Amino acid sequence: MSRNRLAGKAVIVIGSGTGIGAATARCLAEEGAGVCLADINLPAAEAVAQDIVGKGGDAFATVIDLADEGMVNAAVNAAADRFGKLDGAHVNAADMATLLQDSTILDEPMAVFDRTMQINLRGHVLCTRAVLPHLLKAGGGAIVYTTSGAAYAGEPVRPAYAVTKAGLTALARHVASAWGKQGVTANCVAPGLTITDAMKAQGADFEAAMLQHIPATRLGEPEDIARVVAMLLSEDGRWINGQTYNVDGGSIMK
Repeated sequence: MSRNRLAGKAVIVIGSGTGIGAATARCLAEEGAGVCLADINLPAAEAVAQDIVGKGGDAFATVIDLADEGMVNAAVNAAADRFGKLDGAHVNAADMATLLQDSTILDEPMAVFDRTMQINLRGHVLCTRAVLPHLLKAGGGAIVYTTSGAAYAGEPVRPAYAVTKAGLTALARHVASAWGKQGVTANCVAPGLTITDAMKAQGADFEAAMLQHIPATRLGEPEDIARVVAMLLSEDGRWINGQTYNVDGGSIMK
């Protein structure tokens, strides 16, 4: 149930057409925020925005491509113009198609590595550069990045993905340290296996097999991540800075 913790706040969710980003946009709107849904898949983001508006929320969609600095700046500025300010951002984008080609550091084509860096890390830097001036103008605000346990768990494959996710934790700490005195917080959420619509397509046997690997009674839902993001963007999270929250049912305990 909404606690209305974000009433009067304006937030952009980057990567919000489906999955965790869409759930986060809905959660933030239920908490009272005005939400800009930015996604490379504009029709998907528009559908979520329309659903939010139909339920009484304040939302609109805009297109973004994290490989294009001009599009990143335009999307963030559109959010600030629409709401008259910007209080927070959830940067949730990744190139999941390239992830399927992320093999080992010896076998991986450098084009795959470079593309992963471009979207999953450099793109988040561009988002940060676009968002921060608006937060500072507003007297402070919050950024939440979606990282992953891959940042520190160690895997025999997916080195590019892991490097970018580790980079996001470092980026959050940099922002927290550099602008914390000016009222800016920057934190990460690291989702565990989350049953999005794409995951559900794998079937019940897949879900049952994955459940065996975590000390929990169920797998994660996008709303589990969304609620933590909402907390970090709200006043409840104002004294949390430079941290990474593992929202994974206990898969990683630290």
